[in-house]
Amino acid sequence: MIRLENVNKSFSSGFEALKNVNLHIPRGELVFLTGHSGAGKSTMLKLILLLEQTTRGQVYVDGQSLGEIHRRSIPVFRRKIGMIFQDHCLLLDRTVFDNVALPLVICGLSTADITKRVRAALDRVGLLGREKSYPMTLSTGERQRVGIARAVVHKPSIILADEPTGNLDPVLAQETMQLFQEFNQLGVTILVATHNLSLIARMRQRIITLDNGFLISE
Repeated sequence: MIRLENVNKSFSSGFEALKNVNLHIPRGELVFLTGHSGAGKSTMLKLILLLEQTTRGQVYVDGQSLGEIHRRSIPVFRRKIGMIFQDHCLLLDRTVFDNVALPLVICGLSTADITKRVRAALDRVGLLGREKSYPMTLSTGERQRVGIARAVVHKPSIILADEPTGNLDPVLAQETMQLFQEFNQLGVTILVATHNLSLIARMRQRIITLDNGFLISE
């Protein structure tokens, strides 16, 4: 489902974020990506999402080389991916419903389909009764669950998460990881970048580690 072949990523400053990375994540797998700050975790996610492009090497998603995707086709490509951020990235002047609905509005779905999908996504994360609330009235854990609902509302085949439990207490972090397991059981391929080694060690899933841009274990 996701494949990196001899991937290198350098920036104009000269910093090498990734160095000759080779990685394969089969369809339907839940994988955790670890490493110190600056190891290259976020850069890897950005390459898969086409927020960045490789300096050398190839990234493939669902058999398609990302280097061959035309700029105008990137929005369509991204519809197969749900992205979850540590800081939620919610629109504070929009309701929970409107935040979750945004990907569907962009895709041009009908109002009826949007309402059905948004309610289903909020129900999945336990926030069905909060659709009219605004993000600032929610707890940190609830805001993170809104971010998860927004990431899955368009039924992506891949979920990428960048430090999704970084601002959560241990109980909420565990609940968030359980949500990832539930989506994975539905067949979604999931890659989670995290520092929470003690939590993911208990989940018995594959753990891959980056160190100064090198993939040192998988």
